[in-house]
Amino acid sequence: MHRILIASLLAGLLAGQQQPAAQQEPAQQPPTKITVNVSEVQAPVLVFDRDGQYVSGLQPEQFHLFDNGKEQNIHVDVSYLPISLVICIQSNQHVESLMPEVRRIGTMIAPVIIGDQGEAAVIAYDSRVRVLQPFTNEADKITDAVKKLNTYGGSTSNRMVDAVDEATRLLRTRSKDRRRIIMLVGETRDLGSETRLREALLDLQFANIMFYGVDMPRLETTLTAPPPVGRPDNLPPAMHPLPAGVASTPTSVAQTYGLNGGRAEFIPMMVEIFKDVKAIFKDNPVEAFTKGTGGSEFSFYKQRGLQEAIQRIGAELHSQYLISYTPNNLDEGGFHELQVAVSGAPEVKKTQTRPGYWLSNVK
Repeated sequence: MHRILIASLLAGLLAGQQQPAAQQEPAQQPPTKITVNVSEVQAPVLVFDRDGQYVSGLQPEQFHLFDNGKEQNIHVDVSYLPISLVICIQSNQHVESLMPEVRRIGTMIAPVIIGDQGEAAVIAYDSRVRVLQPFTNEADKITDAVKKLNTYGGSTSNRMVDAVDEATRLLRTRSKDRRRIIMLVGETRDLGSETRLREALLDLQFANIMFYGVDMPRLETTLTAPPPVGRPDNLPPAMHPLPAGVASTPTSVAQTYGLNGGRAEFIPMMVEIFKDVKAIFKDNPVEAFTKGTGGSEFSFYKQRGLQEAIQRIGAELHSQYLISYTPNNLDEGGFHELQVAVSGAPEVKKTQTRPGYWLSNVK
């Protein structure tokens, strides 16, 4: 019995002496590797005829989508899908004179954009980002939230990219069978955000969110100013005057002159954004968000201009076809370019969709 007791004590002492050695040489762990997975890609598509009007009545089998040149097995929704919308509104001192006009758009959101089955949330941003109204399908609550907008804080900061990041977080909570939309009403510049443009745009794309920008004029005197005067015909199409009542933005110019939303011209810039080149779109993140998600950008120069922009956004959303698919070329890293073609419809002149998405491994 004594020998057994002594043997047990010795074994315990040896075990106690060996423990520190084991702690001093922990097993080496492989480096952390975070993989960005894309399970489903959504590509909202607008189809135009030769007169620039929306083409309706197309059938799913007429659509063909190419991801990096490879045709995909796609699903096309030709019926209307309910919308989840986040309205982001700048509310600092720079835009104080525009607040009376902005407060009037609350009554338009339900009938013009989201409809009976939709829902909306409202965010205000200056030096802070505030959720004034969580998601609701009650039109009165949306209207009241927009009416309560004020600039009493006296801030001149403009955390626009942070507001987009918060809107993305809200939309991630919504069902995948809803269309996720952000509409931002504010200046095109950002002053003071902590979120970087690259991360915000990546999050928008991974969450299949479309972004619409309604640009506030940077100077109060431009609110009632006429649109820019036309240029001589020997200049590029993007510098030509547009028809009366059409705001001169990259998207509207592209639709009028057949540049397909600037998709081809924008792709090199998209790659630069994802490589984190800080100078790209530093002064206009709105353009990066709209083109990068397939949305549109509008601006207004008169009192009714903001309401007209809301109506055009509603018309565009209700005219889109929604293509979704799981890529068959996930082994290809980097930027994936998207192209959409329509067969059996000679009246179709061009299509507009998001230029692509980024697929990579982040170490």
